[in-house]
Amino acid sequence: MPKINRNDVNKVFSWYSFAMVGFTVFYILKAIVRFINSGNKEVFFYHELVTLELNAIYMAVFVSLAMFFFLAKKEKSIIDKIAFIILIVFIFLLSSKNIIIVDLVMIIIYYSFFSDVSRKTKKAILLSVIILSVSSILFIKPVRDRFMIEFETVFVDGFLNETKAKNQGPIYNISLKQAWNQDQFQQNDFFPGTAFRLFQIRIFKEMLVEENIFFTGFGLDASQNKIKEKVKEHNLYPNYGEFNFHNEYVQIFSELGIFGFLTVVMMLFTTIRKGIATKDFVHIAFAVTMIVLFLTESFLSRQRGIIFFIIFYCMLNLVNDCNEQKILK
Repeated sequence: MPKINRNDVNKVFSWYSFAMVGFTVFYILKAIVRFINSGNKEVFFYHELVTLELNAIYMAVFVSLAMFFFLAKKEKSIIDKIAFIILIVFIFLLSSKNIIIVDLVMIIIYYSFFSDVSRKTKKAILLSVIILSVSSILFIKPVRDRFMIEFETVFVDGFLNETKAKNQGPIYNISLKQAWNQDQFQQNDFFPGTAFRLFQIRIFKEMLVEENIFFTGFGLDASQNKIKEKVKEHNLYPNYGEFNFHNEYVQIFSELGIFGFLTVVMMLFTTIRKGIATKDFVHIAFAVTMIVLFLTESFLSRQRGIIFFIIFYCMLNLVNDCNEQKILK
């Protein structure tokens, strides 16, 4: 790769970020047209907003990096500020719980340590962010429902899923305790996001005990059949066998063994260490997002995930003449 400097990186981020604003505006306008035709408010949220194939979680990751770029710009134009607001709204509409939480934490970190605005302005901005976030979670029903169902899985076993479609029999949400301990399930049991990911970790643990994969793994993309076998063994609804581990650390360990797992961990450690050393907020935000995202998504099992991760990872870690962004006390 040719040597790249901070100006090159900024140009790439600028083009990328404005492109994300373009996609965001397109999908919002598309949702408005669909709402006018159908009257269905769900078209503004989650997968309905960007289609299941594109995936709301992936889109939230792409949009978040653009949002961080606008956030970290020292001199923001009116267009930059409008773009930032559009992206923030879009991220909430996408309703990805983990990304919303990560983004809010990173915004708080930015205004606490990186921003050079006055302390009074910082407090006003942080208070506004917190109020907006809490209000969105409490009063926007699709967002609230996604948070509440995860909260309930911590305390309640097998509670009735009230979002089932008409003419559909009763469906019961599986709690975290059930996902980790229960041996047999029913065909009408539903695994909310966190419970399902915990179950996936559980069956990987069973695979480690039953199969000789600690050093070699099953092979690249060869774990899916084993997942299907485990789904059948525990009597889950068969379609759950079509999902991968939804955890990049587990996915890599299951397919490439301990050395593949350690390689990914080392890459993430390297990138966040350099981001902190150079005091580059966008780099830190990218690293933190990837570290957290890998807990809930097999991001590198999708071509879009590989391209996104490798391009920004290489660019941020190879950049020369990086101007340090001073952390304010």
